[in-house]
Amino acid sequence: VVDRIFSGIQPTGTPHLGNYLGAIQNWVNLQEEGSSVLYSIMDMHSLTVPKEPAVLRRNILDTTAAILACGIDPKKCCLFRQSLVPEHAELAWILGCLTNMPRLLRLPQWKMKRASQNGEGTVGLLTYPVLQAADILLYKSTRVPVGEDQVLHLELAQDIAQHFNKKYGEFFPVPKAILSATKKIKSLRDPAVKMSKSDPQKLATVNIVDSPDEIVLKFRKAVTDFTSEVTYDPASRPGVSNLVSIHAAVTGLSIKEVLHQSAGLDTARYKMVVAESVIQKFSPIRNEIKKLQEDKSHLIKVLEDGAEKAKELAAPIYQEIRRLVGFQ
Repeated sequence: VVDRIFSGIQPTGTPHLGNYLGAIQNWVNLQEEGSSVLYSIMDMHSLTVPKEPAVLRRNILDTTAAILACGIDPKKCCLFRQSLVPEHAELAWILGCLTNMPRLLRLPQWKMKRASQNGEGTVGLLTYPVLQAADILLYKSTRVPVGEDQVLHLELAQDIAQHFNKKYGEFFPVPKAILSATKKIKSLRDPAVKMSKSDPQKLATVNIVDSPDEIVLKFRKAVTDFTSEVTYDPASRPGVSNLVSIHAAVTGLSIKEVLHQSAGLDTARYKMVVAESVIQKFSPIRNEIKKLQEDKSHLIKVLEDGAEKAKELAAPIYQEIRRLVGFQ
């Protein structure tokens, strides 16, 4: 079995600090160690939430510019757009016919997101975990970097792979999760919830294209508590602990080293230390994003070249699946 890493990101425009530390930084490290690494811009998944076509087009290119600027190298991995490889959707149909409804109806994302669509919820919203399974299995991927909130979806992919193998003979490797070492980054305004692009509070989320002034403001206003020393205790001091997590993640230091360095600082001064470390990390990335955004044709070419490479891997696997299920 080829060791193959697969992961995807939805094109929501330029990523925020949580996306960067939770996923993209991990991707950059993994492209150095995997022999075969695929990263996909999940434009088909993004239709589960209504989008204006012009916004989607722009978001796809902005997300691509951002991950390239963060250090994803198309020479070391295959970076491509999901919808350019039609086998993703074709395999999703086959796998959907092996997946039972109650299993999908139990997934927490369906329950949560359906509420946001006035309790209606589209077919795509219900079945996108099956498309995710197809994304992974189409390449016979063996390892998948996922956030904690996607673990149940990966378990579904594992179950579908085993179900397929039982029915048609051993074919898919059962993919394993690679969990990010970074704990989930929380909102700066409410440390009980994760940092999110859709947060209505503008100060809650740090975007990687924010100016130094915006970053300083957001950290200055970050919610902490009434104790002034810097400690790490996520259960009883979530606000300060979130700052410590961010500080450790952007500097590459351990939590212990960060606390050692911050001994004697009060939280107000410490917020500025964290802001400064985030600005240092993101300044070069921000400049690079701006440069890449001006060259649309280059971004489009990267995604098309990546799709060619992805198709070369997918085609023989999908042909074999067609044979197994009786299509040929």
